[in-house]
Amino acid sequence: MADQLIRATAADGGIRAVGAITTRLTEEARQRHKLSYVATAALGRTMAAGLLMASNMKRTGSRVNVRVKGDGPLGGILVDAGLDGTVRGFVENPTVELPPNTKGKLDVGCAVGEGYLYVVRDVGYGYPYSSTVELVSGEIGDDVAHYLGASEQTPSAVVLGVFVGANGVTAAGGLLVQVLPKAARDEALIETLESRVAALSGFTPLLQAGKSLTEIFQDLLGDMGLAIFPETQMLRFHCGCSFERVLGALKMLGETELQDMITKDDGAEATCDFCGTVYQASSAHLAQLIVDLQAESSATN
Repeated sequence: MADQLIRATAADGGIRAVGAITTRLTEEARQRHKLSYVATAALGRTMAAGLLMASNMKRTGSRVNVRVKGDGPLGGILVDAGLDGTVRGFVENPTVELPPNTKGKLDVGCAVGEGYLYVVRDVGYGYPYSSTVELVSGEIGDDVAHYLGASEQTPSAVVLGVFVGANGVTAAGGLLVQVLPKAARDEALIETLESRVAALSGFTPLLQAGKSLTEIFQDLLGDMGLAIFPETQMLRFHCGCSFERVLGALKMLGETELQDMITKDDGAEATCDFCGTVYQASSAHLAQLIVDLQAESSATN
């Protein structure tokens, strides 16, 4: 099944629901970064969470940055997701592996540890909105739900999952269900919703059972006036890095540093943290940057 995202409402607009399948893009991230099992699960969950949060933004070009910084062996996780359905991300220590937790599942919580969740929302104009909350479990889903409730005052349930085996990622994605202000006082509705979400065996088992996003929504909200939006958005791993951007970053180092690279290393190598692409800049490239800097200096004097 292709990576995709769908949106829906229920309870006369009092409930917002978003579902995403991110299997292929999570597998691409695993391969690009050579991730361990637990690192794949951690990054995959965070990428799905970023896409779910970005889906509720309105302005074209809007993006969400999600950073998980814990004291566990995995180090930090950084994800950049857009309203356009693109996402990229990485973990600081991609090869860390841990034994399963007491439930026999990948121990993402232990790998992440205690720390903070940082979220930056860039709506395309003005200053980005940023917020920080403490991690409540390190399992990502609980932490994102806590952020949405604490920082955005929106009671939310977040179910995330990544199933990775010897053949790579075979199921990944997530579900975000939010109770909006117009339904926030309906305690019976909230209790029913909480009970149903809690009864879910996880997200990836549903995908492995052959359930589509539409069927998952129907099972969860079908008797609550479910209205599924007709548009299905395609999702993909995408990084906007380029050789031109690398040269621009190198240029900022200045003439002295560039000349030192030419003399000592006969060029420069740069690796994009987000996608793992390696860029090689030759001595000729660096020499041209020096010429450009000298020309710019002469023009301003």
